[in-house]
Amino acid sequence: MRELRRRTLLSGLSVVGGAAVAGGAVSAGIAGAAPRPGRHGREVEKLLDRMTVEEKLGQLQQLAWAWDTGPGGGGTKDVEDAARAGRLGSVLSIFGAKSTNAVQRIAVEESRLGIPLLFGLDVIHGFWTTFPIPLAQAASFDPAVTRTDAEVSAREARANGVHWTFSPMMDVTHEPRWGRVAESCGEDPYLTARFAAAKVEGYQGRDYRAKDRLAACAKHFVAYGGAEGGRDYNTVDVSESRLRNLYLPPFKAALDAGVATVMASFNTISGVPAHGNAHTLTDVLRKEWGFDGFVVSDWTGVQELVAHGFAEDGAAAARLALTAGVDMEMVSTTLREHGKQLLREGRISEHRLDEAVARILGLKFALGLFDDPYVDETAGAAVDGPTPATRGAARSAAARSLVLLKNDRAALPLEKSLASLAVVGPFADSADLLGTWVVPAAAEKYPSVKVLDAIRRAAPGAKVTYALGVDAAGEDTGGIPEAVAAARAADVTVVVVGEPPALSGEAAARADIGLPGAQEKLIEAVAATGRPFVVVLVNGRPLTVGGWLESAPAVLEAWHPGLEAGNAIADVLFGTVNPGGKLPVSFPRAVGQIPVHYNHESTGRPYAADNKYTSTYLDLPPDPQFAFGHGLSYTTFAIGEPRLSRTGIPARALRAGEAVEVSVTVTNTGAREGDEVVQLYVHDLAASITQPVRRLRGFRRVTLAAGASRTVRFRLGADDLGFWTNDPRGEFRVEEGAFDVYVGNSSTARSKRRLTVT
Repeated sequence: MRELRRRTLLSGLSVVGGAAVAGGAVSAGIAGAAPRPGRHGREVEKLLDRMTVEEKLGQLQQLAWAWDTGPGGGGTKDVEDAARAGRLGSVLSIFGAKSTNAVQRIAVEESRLGIPLLFGLDVIHGFWTTFPIPLAQAASFDPAVTRTDAEVSAREARANGVHWTFSPMMDVTHEPRWGRVAESCGEDPYLTARFAAAKVEGYQGRDYRAKDRLAACAKHFVAYGGAEGGRDYNTVDVSESRLRNLYLPPFKAALDAGVATVMASFNTISGVPAHGNAHTLTDVLRKEWGFDGFVVSDWTGVQELVAHGFAEDGAAAARLALTAGVDMEMVSTTLREHGKQLLREGRISEHRLDEAVARILGLKFALGLFDDPYVDETAGAAVDGPTPATRGAARSAAARSLVLLKNDRAALPLEKSLASLAVVGPFADSADLLGTWVVPAAAEKYPSVKVLDAIRRAAPGAKVTYALGVDAAGEDTGGIPEAVAAARAADVTVVVVGEPPALSGEAAARADIGLPGAQEKLIEAVAATGRPFVVVLVNGRPLTVGGWLESAPAVLEAWHPGLEAGNAIADVLFGTVNPGGKLPVSFPRAVGQIPVHYNHESTGRPYAADNKYTSTYLDLPPDPQFAFGHGLSYTTFAIGEPRLSRTGIPARALRAGEAVEVSVTVTNTGAREGDEVVQLYVHDLAASITQPVRRLRGFRRVTLAAGASRTVRFRLGADDLGFWTNDPRGEFRVEEGAFDVYVGNSSTARSKRRLTVT
């Protein structure tokens, strides 16, 4: 009977080529639903038969490593003791060949069954080689940028004993006050989905058993980016249709790309915490999508069900999380502590426990850890830092991610033959431009290239003077006179301002998202000299740029550009690289506008400038300062009228897989080569659920020589014209009616054609 039950359990677990493959509906803890055996199903089955309850519960446990002590130190005793007892499945935040091998030997050589540990780390935008933050990468509108980041990161991290990264983060957000917008791809689900798939492919490759690949983790499931007030970990109240149309699509794209694991989010979803949400973790993720990888909690997320008021105590939290669909518990220990008693009392099932363990063991087999649990310490030393090639990739990625927000009277690019330059501001001589979520050892050993140093190299014949002006966050203006004197004496001044990386990322919400401290006063003082100047912004979120924008001839959005920050910024300032990035998120005029985003629904009284009784403010226009998709170039482009392969198509044809081709010609009308991002948007004019006024459904970044033209083509199918309803069982509709199809270089595109679905 035990053998029959085990075979039923494993009947849906399929691992092919290192990627999880859907094998039909899979349920978490529901009788009769179970995973299928794949390439490693027999090995998992045999191992499960040998495991005690304590050892099974141990596989569900992940503990954190203490960096400051290392193997044998007091801070790592819990990890080592649990590994030795066979009551540990994974360790997070551990890296380095010697450290990982030392801990792995305890698990493999000293525990009863010798099951290897899975080592996870937040490799978000680089390991040794730090790439631009994810928000910046999304500004490239080029998924190859994020794929390259993931490939380099995987090679460096795997050589340092890491098997699994807690990335990509794909939380769509309309909330720039939220610090984790820096880790996101911004406000659009289509753009985020494209980047999520590319990053998964970059991390995992065709087979993450390979020694230069990592298992990826799609996080945070789901709707974390909707946190009220932008405060981290806060409540999210969301309709089913918005959940499915805005927040879920990037996760589905990651699953389609073969992502190995999923992480639950900290927030509630319409009253139910994500870690105990059976609707999202089981109904959607398992039953609808057929995901058969494992779900890991976020840091103490299971225990936090008690603080949410959803669970009475740790035992209840363990039961609710496991039965909802969480397979591995990060840091908190409710399952390990209460699991055996919960089993005895029948409050969790042995079937559900075995299912979770099977998924975790399946990933370990797929990674090749049972065959080769250790990392080659010699090979690791060979990847112990950035190389010229990886630095070059990071520099190219950063330059490709920069966005030219404003450029009056061609203030940029700067001439390399300038006689004198002033470089001022709190980030001009700063090496702290890596961004949030950087591997600590990398931040210490490999800081950012400074803007000041890069400018001196880019213009070797110029006299370059530097003045701090003001601190990054202080109110002291005593240094401004020195900066003003430098500006008066120079041909051009580069003002480098922004926010330090510590002001974005996790637990870094800001109520005021303007430039911190007295930085605006510095810009105003330089502007008052009447001398030419440009502003470079380094930041991890959209900023309210304030009254200084009007006086600034040019503004370059550099984000937090990573290791090669200064070089990439200098490349664009001096025209070695022609900027082609676009904003993946709207920049509000003031905090009071938030949320402000391009993909909003209309109201019964849409904004009209000549009518007070429409949806607007008394003191501000309703549109953002800079719109989604905005970005300038040192050349100019003309995008023609869109053409449709057909102006009408039956809904049944769309559902059968047919599509409408949209084509448009883009021409470089300027005097130098440059990049344009051609963007396709649709608007469903009338639907049973009000639709956004625009939805991005395609983009293409093209490089054109001066005078050259190219025809860009897109396909519009059912996925692009349909939408999810409020049915919690999941209903996707393609309805009859008219659609406006827009093509242009931002979300404010005006050129359009009408398509009718019959």
